[in-house]
Amino acid sequence: MRIGAAAVLLAGGTAYFLLPLEGLGADRPWLGWPLFVLCLTCVAVLLLRHVRDVVLEKPQARSGIMISLLMCLAVLVFSSGYYALARQPGQFTGLSTRVDALYFTVITLATVGYGDITPRGQEARMVTVVQIVYTFVFLTAAATALTRRMHTVVAERERRPPPP
Repeated sequence: MRIGAAAVLLAGGTAYFLLPLEGLGADRPWLGWPLFVLCLTCVAVLLLRHVRDVVLEKPQARSGIMISLLMCLAVLVFSSGYYALARQPGQFTGLSTRVDALYFTVITLATVGYGDITPRGQEARMVTVVQIVYTFVFLTAAATALTRRMHTVVAERERRPPPP
């Protein structure tokens, strides 16, 4: 299972750096915005499903791994959105590469905010606000469920009799 999770992370990271995100910006807002909203909605629904499984203590061995992967996917979705948005003049200061977008997403997620990348346009500011709210609601619930799942797994292992 760990190898599968690592493969999914590697595939997601590779896709982030290789997919033609340039076509999702100002040139095709009719495609970019719905795709962005759809991706975030799908991640949120899947996160809530796995969070529910943890809270209801359903014996899903995959919930912890899936929550971790979905949290990483949420970061990649926001990074992709920022990168596509940054191609529009006046939206961001200091954001021009995919690494910049990933960096800005993580810095915003961590609420650090160094000030080297700034959302200047209205769309960029709205997406940043959406990320902050999304983090408070979905990623915080996911992190809490992940912690709870880890405590459960550790407690189960401690209750097992030692091997002969």
